[in-house]
Amino acid sequence: MSGNLPLVFSVTSGKGGVGKTNISVNLAYNLVQLGKRVTLIDSDLGLANVDVVLGLTPHKNLFHLFNEDAKLSDILFPTPYGFSILPASSGMSEMLSLSTGQKLELLEAVDELEDAVDVLIIDTGAGISDNVLYFNMAVQERIVVMTTEPTSLTDAYALIKVLKMNHGVEHFQICMNMTPDVKTAKDMFSRLYQACDHFLEGVSLDLAGIIPRDPFVRKAIIKQKPFSAEDPSSPASVGVRDLAEKIAGWEVPELLDGNIKFFWKKLLFH
Repeated sequence: MSGNLPLVFSVTSGKGGVGKTNISVNLAYNLVQLGKRVTLIDSDLGLANVDVVLGLTPHKNLFHLFNEDAKLSDILFPTPYGFSILPASSGMSEMLSLSTGQKLELLEAVDELEDAVDVLIIDTGAGISDNVLYFNMAVQERIVVMTTEPTSLTDAYALIKVLKMNHGVEHFQICMNMTPDVKTAKDMFSRLYQACDHFLEGVSLDLAGIIPRDPFVRKAIIKQKPFSAEDPSSPASVGVRDLAEKIAGWEVPELLDGNIKFFWKKLLFH
């Protein structure tokens, strides 16, 4: 990672239920193990669940930043796993679509973290809502999580298409999750790649990770603990660790796509 600029990436998906939040949490854990200072933002603002996955009960969340003048330091919540989270609220319909002012307020607030983190992970909601698109534009890299279900493929394609056609975003990392085997995962990635190659000129996709279906994951979810911390040798843990090692080698991109970013001032004058 170049200089002291934080690497900022989203973990996102076109479809819900693909394990996105679980991957975000376990990537955060593994990046800490690799010596990185990590903060995870739950940007599924109306249906937050990062804190639930971790079994934590923060007193404040991003709702308080926008509505009660809370500072970022009031909301930032340390976890027992070495990374901090910025929790969101659950069941707050007014958080489902941020105003332009609120979006800028959040970027401004997160600027405080620039010297305190090496990696900022944004766990987005699923789909193509305004918030999901906004957070995917504000990061440097996007990890699109898919499973081998056909609906997951069509929804991932829809997300990539909207980000490319409407916002000029062209580069995506793909993570195949809950895969029965490597061949099936690669076949599904290949189908997405061909669709993008055929219909979306200029889009580039990388297969960043393949995480196998693993019964241990469900047990860890029920215990509200990261599966990587509970059993680092389980197949899913090995898959996420491989992905984290790859991410740790990513450079902060020099060329950005013209959308306003987290730490944009620092990127601008870098």
